[in-house]
Amino acid sequence: MITVKNVSHDFEIGKKGRATIIPVLRDINFSVNRGEILTIVGRSGSGKSTLLNLISGFIRPREGGIWINEEQVSKLNEAQFADFRIKNLGFIFQSFQLIPSMTAFQNIELPLIIKGMAEKERRDKTEEMLKKVGLSEYQDHYPGELSGGQQQRVSIARALIVNPPIILADEPTGSLDSETEEDLLTFIKQLNQDLGITFLIITHDDKVARIGHRTIELSDGRITEGELV
Repeated sequence: MITVKNVSHDFEIGKKGRATIIPVLRDINFSVNRGEILTIVGRSGSGKSTLLNLISGFIRPREGGIWINEEQVSKLNEAQFADFRIKNLGFIFQSFQLIPSMTAFQNIELPLIIKGMAEKERRDKTEEMLKKVGLSEYQDHYPGELSGGQQQRVSIARALIVNPPIILADEPTGSLDSETEEDLLTFIKQLNQDLGITFLIITHDDKVARIGHRTIELSDGRITEGELV
């Protein structure tokens, strides 16, 4: 499903010719199997977000390659990856990334508009998705009128609306209280079991990491792999 081979990445700080090279990731190798929940843990600054951005195609690795569904996505140009992304990847963010001037319905519908789907089909799919995440009665509410847990459910619904086989999540419970976090983790496990969605989750929270079938620990830009028990 996802294969990362010999990936290394640096950032350059300063002017060209006098830039300081900051190593972030070194010789990263791992894979995510179809239908698996893989969690990646590590301290702040360990390279977790950089790794997720590389897999998402927002930055390109300096060395190595990344394959998703057997396609070497690290060789795609920006336009090609944008097209690949809308068809294959869903995203869940810590800060929800909802558009405040749009209702819950409109936020969820947005990827279908980008995809070019006809209006009636968009409406039917969005209404069905609102039911699935238990937010039908809140469809006309704006993000500021929703609780943190409800906003994250809108975010998940938006990620699911194009039926992606893979969801990438960056600290998905970081803005939630403990009770809402528990509800969300149960929901993620249910989506994985019922729909077979593959999840790659970045987290610093052991409770989140424990829902994974496997866990990779990232430390100083390198990984150690094992299960949390």
